[in-house]
Amino acid sequence: MTDLYYTAPKDSEFDELKQKTIEIWETYDNEFGYVDEKVSRIKDLKNIGDNFMHMIGMFDTVNQEKLADKLGNETRQAVRERLLDGGQPLAAMIF
Repeated sequence: MTDLYYTAPKDSEFDELKQKTIEIWETYDNEFGYVDEKVSRIKDLKNIGDNFMHMIGMFDTVNQEKLADKLGNETRQAVRERLLDGGQPLAAMIF
């Protein structure tokens, strides 16, 4: 493992991931403020450290699959490289 998992991506990749994670959260019922809580946490994130991967970690596998389908190739590859660097087995790879 290198430090790639904890390395911020290009701003364009970070911004795309941020936008797409918010889009997915906003598809859920916000009756109890859960969506507002998640979205406000994401909106405040800066492109530093492992915040890129933190957004991925906020989702279960089903929503990670939805997210992967929404991302462009460059951003998807940035996620994939960081997951592999963090120890994700290739056989379990969604991105």
